[in-house]
Amino acid sequence: MSSFSWKSLQDAAGPVSRETFDRLVAFEQMFQKWNRSINLVAQSTAGDVWQRHILDSAQLGRIEPDAKRWVDLGSGGGFPGLVMAFLLAERDGASIDLVESNRKKASFLQAVVGQFSLPARVVARRIDSHALVSAPQIVTARALASLSTLLDLSAPWLTSGARGLFHKGRDYRAEVQESVHRWAFDLVEHPSVTDPHGVILELSNLRPV
Repeated sequence: MSSFSWKSLQDAAGPVSRETFDRLVAFEQMFQKWNRSINLVAQSTAGDVWQRHILDSAQLGRIEPDAKRWVDLGSGGGFPGLVMAFLLAERDGASIDLVESNRKKASFLQAVVGQFSLPARVVARRIDSHALVSAPQIVTARALASLSTLLDLSAPWLTSGARGLFHKGRDYRAEVQESVHRWAFDLVEHPSVTDPHGVILELSNLRPV
């Protein structure tokens, strides 16, 4: 599934238009240009952005095919937030807030949003400024922090009915165990379609212990 193909995108994300595939291919080219200047992702993964980052992000579209109000914490180089913005463009009325305090990365995010007229808003503030984001249905984060820290950051939304979709690697079980000392939650583990050791943790009904 590593090749640039419409099928690889659909295998990861579910039904996606050819136009969205073409736009994501153009985004990948724009990403590579910016990445040479400001290091949006580790250079070790820059050679396979389609598989390692775009498809890995796009699988959230299959897990949650209906939600329209999203927020992505620590958006960085745009994964998963920008990729979801491309997918959400196919959902009437859908949008995503991209929270990124790094000025250079926020500038990249804004450039992509403008270039492709994406249904996204770049929030160039610290994540703990919770008032800046309206009530989302879905909160996402990828390669940002430990699960316990993610729950602290996203608690204002996850305790109010939102659900979290968090990318995690092979050590996710230890992170879950660490989190249950402070938080109770309902958990669904979705095996990653791009990483045999990875999962998407779907958390809901968050409440303090």
